[in-house]
Amino acid sequence: MPPICAVTDRINSEATLPALRGLAKLADARPVIVIDNREQEPLRFTRFESVRDTLYSGDYSARGLEESFAVERKSIDDIASCCASGNRDRFEHELHRLRGYQFKRLLIIGSREEIAAGRYHSRIAPKAVLATLGAFEIRYSIPLVFCASLEEAAAAIERWVWWTAREIVKSANNLLRGCEGE
Repeated sequence: MPPICAVTDRINSEATLPALRGLAKLADARPVIVIDNREQEPLRFTRFESVRDTLYSGDYSARGLEESFAVERKSIDDIASCCASGNRDRFEHELHRLRGYQFKRLLIIGSREEIAAGRYHSRIAPKAVLATLGAFEIRYSIPLVFCASLEEAAAAIERWVWWTAREIVKSANNLLRGCEGE
């Protein structure tokens, strides 16, 4: 199965969310990506507007979903460092905070192969990094997603924001349909 970033399901620039009956303003709305103020080199988004703000958890979210949608981004060097004993407690605290989020991802820029080959600046063994990531994925119920480039990572976040917003609008439409019989 190809990694999620390789999926060719791209959002076109004219995409609109399904309309909420009676709320035409929402039908024309597009999600806004929130980038945490502490993110030093933010991803560049091409399909959606982005704003800087302070997020409780994660590096990326969507406006209005800051308490339920979070993506934590790490480079290969960062993730190796987070698996080492010196930074592990702080990182596990971050992952623990993400447990309550409906949508959460640990987005790693690079590949498992890079980790297995030890292509990072840390003394931690590659097997230890991979084992720690496996434990984190299960312990904190956080899917790991590897993307080969910053552009792929940005596209993945845009896709996740889009589909999350779309599902929320569909649920709201279903709720309104349920109220029509009254």
